[in-house]
Formats: sequence, structure tokens, C-alpha cells
Amino acid sequence: MSLFQIFRISKPRAQKVPGADIDATYRRLRTRTFWGVTAAYTLYYVCRMTLGIVKQPLIDGGYLSAGQLGIIGSAFYFVYAAGKFINGFIADYCNIRRFMAAGLGVSALLNLVLGILGLVNPGTLTLMLGFALLWGINGWAQSMGSPPGTISLSRWFPLKQRGTMYSIFSSTPSFGKAFTLIMTGFIVGAAGWQWGFVAAAAAGVIGTVIALLFVSDTPESEGLPSVQELSGEELKTLDKKPTKELQRWVIKHPGIWVIAISTAFLYITQHAVSDWGVLFLQKQKGFSLEKAAQVIGLAEFFGVIGNLAAGWISDRLFKGSRSHPVLLSGILALASLCAFLFLGGGYWGNLAMVALFSMAFSVVFCIVAGLMALDFVPRKATGAALGIVGISSYVAAGLQSVASGFLIDGFSHGGVYDFTPVSVFWTLACLLAFVLPLIGWKYLRN
Repeated sequence: MSLFQIFRISKPRAQKVPGADIDATYRRLRTRTFWGVTAAYTLYYVCRMTLGIVKQPLIDGGYLSAGQLGIIGSAFYFVYAAGKFINGFIADYCNIRRFMAAGLGVSALLNLVLGILGLVNPGTLTLMLGFALLWGINGWAQSMGSPPGTISLSRWFPLKQRGTMYSIFSSTPSFGKAFTLIMTGFIVGAAGWQWGFVAAAAAGVIGTVIALLFVSDTPESEGLPSVQELSGEELKTLDKKPTKELQRWVIKHPGIWVIAISTAFLYITQHAVSDWGVLFLQKQKGFSLEKAAQVIGLAEFFGVIGNLAAGWISDRLFKGSRSHPVLLSGILALASLCAFLFLGGGYWGNLAMVALFSMAFSVVFCIVAGLMALDFVPRKATGAALGIVGISSYVAAGLQSVASGFLIDGFSHGGVYDFTPVSVFWTLACLLAFVLPLIGWKYLRN
């Protein structure tokens, strides 16, 4: 059996569900699929966040420098960017259950190999090259997570429910980051940085099993009618066109490029805090590894609140407006980020600042990087839209990783770190992240 046959979208099942059982079967499988992709994608993040937690032990142990870690991080992001673009287009044609499980399984294996490589400790140069290669490949495996997760919403939920469900699904990064920072931070502190990768591998295996057991590809593959027939949703003219034609339409739409560029700055800001926040608290504010990981990790739970609230705030509080919550939440995120980067404070003060940033920033992120696109992108081209946004976002995240690493190295002397230049860089990215979609709002109204 070829890879094409293994991963292609499932054919409609010949044996149909009896009419009396259709509604109950649809709701049961839809719920199971939704929570399956949500849990699996949460554990995807465990397999991608480990490097951000082990930076301080790697630097202090003389294994790697901040600049080298920036290069390794950029290898992940650049490969992830290309992978998300390509896999976004491919996933529109794929079996989402198998596609998602395969990516997470490979990511788990790579984390295990990285942990073993650290235990062997082959030397700085070999460690640097090994990390760059394996973490880069991990970027490709990780790019197989988001497209099938989001596509599952299009295949299983009508348009009127997708905003709410996307708000829940988009909270998975916050859950994954929080779980990783707290769990992995504890394991690294207790057993060493190598075991952080081993623990991430175990989490990835669990996520792979969840995807295989709980996710269904399409309603038709389970003997059900299409989601449009099930919900009574009227098929739009665009949705009647072939997938390839719709993908070309998405590429030409200026709105998707406004979202792509805006999301690039969102990712610079988001990954600056998640990738470097632990090191920042250790070197700039004197926190221990465990305390620093707790601050960044616990704050991510407030990001979940922001994600869950984003759809309600936009749909109910602002009567469907996307621009008003983006402006207000963007200003709040910028103010709290500046407070975190440029003010002092102890454990609880910094936790409050990062928590407020995480909550406000998640509202902006959910609306700009998700709901705005879902407002106008045809169902059959969801993956293509994610691919375009993904390549822009993760190229920016990769450039951020390199720039941040060298800014930190370049302004640090004799073990004394100066985070002021890199903090200015992160702050400007946060500002542009919510200003650009407001400037390009006319392209996002339809």
C-alpha cells in the first residue's frame, strides 16, 4: 500500500447509518473527534516546547550558547514554516486521523533520540549538529498537527458552531505549554535536562494513541451524510467548486495575506515569551529554573481563558465585530508585556504580569489567526489558508529565534545579561501584531 493510499481522505462508507440513529451517531462521533484532536494537539505542544525549558541547563553546563540555541530553534521554525505550508495544502486531501497521528508519533521518537543523545554526551560540536538536525526534522513532524486539527472542525461542524469550537481548540497551545513548563520544568530540575526530552516522548506516544482511537476522518466515512446535510446549512457558491480551484482563490485573496503578515508578528511575540521567558526570568530577575518555569507555565492557563473568551467577546459583547476586541486586547497585551520586560517584581508580581499578557494576547491571537480567516475561507480550502498563514508565521518565529539569541549574546558580557535591546524588539512585534489587522480591516470584512 502506497503512502498516498494510507493518507488520502476516506471514501464514503457503503453501509449507511440507519435514519433513526443518524443524529445520535453524528453527535457522538463529532464530540469524540473534537476532543480527540484537541487532546492530541495539546500533546503535540509537549513535544515542541522542551528546548525552551532546558536552555539554562544547557548554557550553564557549557553544552551550548544562547546563540547556538537560537540557531537550533530557528531550524525548527524554518522547517515548520515550510512544512505547515506544504502540509496545509496536502491535509485538505488527507485522512486527518492518520495524518495527525503520524506527525505526533515521529515527533515523540525524535524527542526520545534527543534525550538519549544528551545522556551519551558526544561533545559540543556533535551535540550542536545533532540538535539542529533532529530539532529541524521535529519541525516537519510538528507541522502535521495543526492542519488536520482545524480541518476536522470544518468537516464535522457547521459554520455557526465553528467559532465557538475553534475558540476551544485554539486553547490547546496554552494547555500544552502550561503542562510542559510545569511537568518538564519539574523533571528537568529533579533529574536533568536529558530526561525532559524523554518525558516529552512519552507524552507524544500517549497523544498518538488518542488520535488513532478517538478521531474520525469525515461524517461520510462513518456512514453519515455530509455536515451540510446534517445541519441544514446552505452550500455557498464557492463551496461547490473543486478543492484545487478554491486553494487558488485563497492564495489570491488579499485578506489572507493581511492575516498572514499580522500573524507573523503574533508569532514573534508569542514565541519570544515561550522560548526565552524562562531564561529571561533566570538571568534578568534571578529566578530559579523551577520558579521561572512555573511563572511562564501557570500564566499559560490564563491564555486558555483568553482563547475561550475570544469568540464570546467578539460574537456577543461586540455583536460580531472582530476589530474592537483586537484593539482593546492588543493594548492590554502590549502594556502588560512592557511591564514584564521593563519592571522588576517578585514571583507573584511577574506571574500577574505574564498572566495578564497571556490572557489578552490570546484574545488577539484567536481572532486574528483563526476567526478572521474562518469568516471567509471556504471549507474545502481551510488547510491551504493555514498553510499560507503558517509559512509566514513560522519564518517570522525562526527569524525571532536567531535574532533574539544573538541580541542576548551580543549585549551580555562576563556573565552579566542585558535584555533591553531584545525586549524592545519583542515589544515592537507585539504592537504591529494588532495594529496591522486593524489597518487592513477592509479586506477582512467578508
